Amino acid sequence: MVNMNNKAFKIIKTILNIFVAIFIILFLLVVALQRFSNNKISFLSFRMFTVVSGSMDPKYKIGDVLIAKEIEPSKIEVGDAISYLGKQGTLAGKVVTHEVINIEQDEDGKYIFHTQGIANDAPDPIVYESQVYGKIIYKCIILSFIYKIVATKFGMFFLIFVPILYIIGSEILTAMLEKEEKRRKKA
Repeated sequence: MVNMNNKAFKIIKTILNIFVAIFIILFLLVVALQRFSNNKISFLSFRMFTVVSGSMDPKYKIGDVLIAKEIEPSKIEVGDAISYLGKQGTLAGKVVTHEVINIEQDEDGKYIFHTQGIANDAPDPIVYESQVYGKIIYKCIILSFIYKIVATKFGMFFLIFVPILYIIGSEILTAMLEKEEKRRKKA
């Protein structure tokens, strides 16, 4: 019975370790890809953005992690939240996520979007289709929670320290169980 429990424990531990490792690697890959490419490269047509201002409050709060999907400009509708690279005024060079309040097409058939933050009094400068990164399709509650924790000194320590303790603790526990199993086999 003990041998069966040890095998089950080892299998569960291995599966959990693999899951945690895959999640961390994928998360770091996506974050690194976005950061080092300055958001020019997407991951399977998806991009991840973090809300840094209250302009979309109450829909999106500071620290929320949003997932945007690249879509054809013709599929963007009034009321959609889009992320784009600001080109003018105080938004120049910044990634902005605001709602589309009006859509036009220029003489070449290119889309022009008028956007505005929900909490803002004035609309943004005109957004051309070439500036658009994608339409917001999801607010990731788990990643938002993690980001809000990591944003604090204690949280960063906690997010690094706890996984390390988990890995060390599970290895010690495994070694102790194996030692106990060998001792019982000898007895």
